[in-house]
Order: sequence, then C-alpha cells, then structure tokens
Amino acid sequence: MRLKTLLLAAALPLSALAAANTTAPDPATALLAELEQGRFAQAHARFNPAMAQAVSSPALTQLWQQLAQSLGALQRIEPDQTRQVEGNDVSTHLLHFQHGTVRATTAVDKAGHISGFHLAPVASAAAAPPADAPFTETALQVVAGPGPLGATLSLPKGPGPFPAVVLVHGSGPQDRDESVGPNKPFADIAHGLAAQGIAVLRYDKRSQARPQDFAQGASLALETTDDAIAAVALLKAQPGIDAGKVYVLGHSQGGMLASHIAKAGQAAGAILFAAPARPILDLLREQNVYLLAQSPQITAEAAKAHLDQLDAQIAALRSDKTAELPQLPGLTGAYWQELEAVDVIGQTRDAGLPTLLLQGGRDFQVVDADWNRLQAGLQGERFSFHHYPTLNHLGIAGNGPGTLAEYQQPGKVDAGLINDIAHWIHAQ
Repeated sequence: MRLKTLLLAAALPLSALAAANTTAPDPATALLAELEQGRFAQAHARFNPAMAQAVSSPALTQLWQQLAQSLGALQRIEPDQTRQVEGNDVSTHLLHFQHGTVRATTAVDKAGHISGFHLAPVASAAAAPPADAPFTETALQVVAGPGPLGATLSLPKGPGPFPAVVLVHGSGPQDRDESVGPNKPFADIAHGLAAQGIAVLRYDKRSQARPQDFAQGASLALETTDDAIAAVALLKAQPGIDAGKVYVLGHSQGGMLASHIAKAGQAAGAILFAAPARPILDLLREQNVYLLAQSPQITAEAAKAHLDQLDAQIAALRSDKTAELPQLPGLTGAYWQELEAVDVIGQTRDAGLPTLLLQGGRDFQVVDADWNRLQAGLQGERFSFHHYPTLNHLGIAGNGPGTLAEYQQPGKVDAGLINDIAHWIHAQ
C-alpha cells in the first residue's frame, strides 16, 4: 500500500498520458520555482478554483516539506517533456533531490492556471543477478486485458521442476520490483527465493505500465486481479515449473486479494504480506493522522483543516459512486466501495488453501489492529503466522517508529522473512 494524500497531490485523470509535444508552459516552471523557494502561498495562488479546493495551501506546503524531509535537498530541476491532454498543457520535470528523483507532472488550463499537479518517484530497474547466481532471469509478458505487461521470471538453475510464486503489488502504480525510493522489495524477494530453489514471477502493474487502460474508470479486476490470475497461468506454463506448486504472494492491498487470486487461478496456496483487514479508507485516515503527528512544522490548525477535508472526502466516496478523492484522480467512489467490500478474512477462509501470513511490527500503514483481526479470524492448521517486530511495511528492518524518510534509506527485505517463505513453500 502506498501512502495516499500526504504523498500525492493531483487532479489529472489516469487517461492523461501520451500526446504531441508543445512549448513548455511557463506557469509549470514558475510553480516549481516557487515551491523550491518556499513561497507556498504564491504557488497555491496559481491553482484554478477546482484544484485550489481539492488541495489546500497547507496541504501543498505539507506535501513539499515532507518530500524534502524524505529525499533531502532539491539539487536541480530538469525539464522532461510537454504535451497536450484534454485541452491542458501538460509538462513533466525531473526533480533531482539528494536521495532520489521525482517526476513532477503539471497541467495548465487555457487560462494559464494550474489544473493538475502530480508527484511520483522515478525508479531504476533492479540490477541483473551476477553470472554466478544460482538462478537466471528471463523477460516475459503477462498477456491480459487491454494490453500486455512486462515481467521477469527468476528461475533456479538445475533440472527442476521448481515450486513457484507470483508476486502481486500493493496499491498505486507499481513497477515489477515494487520500487519505493531506492528499495526494491519484490526484487529482493524474487532473488532470495530463487536462490533457495523457488521460481518467482514479478510483473509491472497495469496502473504503472499502461495507465491509459483506465480511461473509462478503474476496478479491482482491471487494476489487479485479472492480471494476477493471468500471471499465475503464465507461470504454470513455463518449462521447469511444477504447475501444481504455484503460489500467490500479495503485498499490502495485493495481500487483501491474494486468496481470491489464488483460488481463481487454481494456485496451491496464498501468502499475505502486510495485508489490511479493516476498511481501507479507515487506514487512509490513520496514516494521515500518524504522519501529521510526525510533522511538527504543520500547525494544529492546518492539521485539523486537512483531516476535516479528508473526512468529508471519505464520506463522499462511501456514499457517492461518482465522487473522487482529488489527490488520487480517476479512482471514483465506485472503486473505493468495491475495495472496502473486500472481506479478506472471509475470502481467505473460504479459499480453502494453505495460507502464510506475514506482518512487520514497525509498519505504520498496516498495523497491529489488522494483524490481530487476521489472527482471530483465521484459525486452523492450514494458517501459519509470522510477526517481525523490527520490520516496516516493506519488510526492511529498522529502529524506532516507522517514518516516510525511512523509505528513502536503502535497505533489503529481511532475510529471515524470505527464509520463512521458502521454508513454508518447501513444506507444502
């Protein structure tokens, strides 16, 4: 699960993608310059009325300051590309911070006002395994839905057949490595399991690789489940794979859906890693409260205004299928209501499959309240539980309360967690 309103301010539809180049719009570069200089009121004054209502001046200030806290000082701004989208001039810039790069997408309407502003991390591909690694990697494609998705198969060396796992992402646009800052938890898991004789298929999430496919709206089937089920079928068909021992590992939101995907894809079992077990919009609010408490530069008045606005937006999403959370455009109330209707405990229990559940004790996105609910609701020999007190949401060890800044510190998924997954799979 990616952090929501405190990490992302946007008013661009998911269909806002490729089009012809145009002259770079001056308001976009001026906006970035004002943010860099800390002139937040002037930057916010560039928003058109709809954008200004969706993202308040305190929220914009908070967004930029937390970005600086996570990534360090902004070192340079690099123009990327410009295009015309639905009557807006849309430009992208690469913001090179001390500890990472962010792509800023800015939309400017015909009146010269900012109609959309979106910040997303830029990730590089995971390094190829060394020649003496006990596994190889092969490029594949998951063919499903409106178009194919790039994928990587990590296959142990040797005759096989090998047990195997499909990795299913958390929320938001995700690459096949599930990159967050310099960290690549899915690449870590794939390499760690492949080194222990377990093949792993990971693939680019549709919302990251093909956001144009969401022009008519998002659903869980289009966003996640259809592609994951197709990935299971693809993995079963690969040479060297034991088709009767293919498992589904879902992380965060993917963990909510892992049992459904495993049952629909006739997989051998499911692994739920940091899976929410409560209404997702409740978790969204909790994340905001937690991060506000870690942000002393945000006044109590501004924090209250932010939460009051968020509460109103959440209430609208729960009652109106056409409502949108302005910070996450393209995801209507219908999508959020579908997501909140997922009964992870019921689906996992009804799937009838061996299930491994994993949770980090320093996770501030999916917390012990979810873990306790899973333990209480899933009892019996086919359920195995592992809790790791020092791990965060990505499965990376640390000390003290979890923070956003921690995600920008390079680390690796805990070897003990990967070993527990491998031992569980080999024991099935």
